[in-house]
Parts: sequence; structure tokens; C-alpha cells
Amino acid sequence: MATNNPYQSYQTNAVQTASPGELTLMLYNGCLKFIQLARRAMEEGHTAERHTNLLKAQKIIQELMVTLNMDYDVAKSMMTMYDYLYRRLVEANIKNDRAILDEVEGYVTEFRDTWKQVIQLNRQRQYAQGGHV
Repeated sequence: MATNNPYQSYQTNAVQTASPGELTLMLYNGCLKFIQLARRAMEEGHTAERHTNLLKAQKIIQELMVTLNMDYDVAKSMMTMYDYLYRRLVEANIKNDRAILDEVEGYVTEFRDTWKQVIQLNRQRQYAQGGHV
């Protein structure tokens, strides 16, 4: 059954037409969103909502792990970091610990911001060479 929700249609189209780099950026942004929702649920004492949002953040970290190309040394370093972040999210969920969420959010924000710069530099290089996105 088709949906008439324009926002859902826009989101579906955005994901289907995104480059691999843009998809990674979307994953980072989604992870940050779920961490923030989990923090709010912690503050409001909503255990089930906290748990659900932290599970979603963990699944995103797992997806980032799966998509790494292990032929590169940097990917091996990122795998170690992603594994650490995953374990910290589990710990934050078990301990109901906002400080852990703050730590993980800081790392994910750094990764996201760096990745955004890489995408921008790549686009500038493509346009400077007369290429198309």
C-alpha cells in the first residue's frame, strides 16, 4: 500500500539517490539523533524509550562496521573505534549513564564533521576537474 506522506517519500528518495559517502553521513546523523533521543528519555525516566533509541544507535554503529573496507589501515583503526563506541552504547544502556552518551556523541560528532569535510573536498575536486556528481 502506497503512502501519501510527502516527508516519507522525500526520505526514501534521498536514501535511494545518495552516494555511498552521503549514506555514511546519513548514518552518522541518525546515530546522533538516536543518542539525543535516548538522553532525553533518560532525563525523563522513560526506560523503554531509552532502550529502543540506544538499540537503534547500536545498529547504526554495526552498519558502519560492516561497510568498512578492511583493505585500508584507516579502516582497521575505525573498526576499533566503532567497536569501542558500540560497547560504550551497550554500557550506557545498562547503567543508564548520560556521561557515556556524552562521550559517544562527541566521537560520532567528530566522525560526522570530518566525513562531511571529506565529501565537500571531493565535490570541490570533481567540479574543479569539470566532473559531475
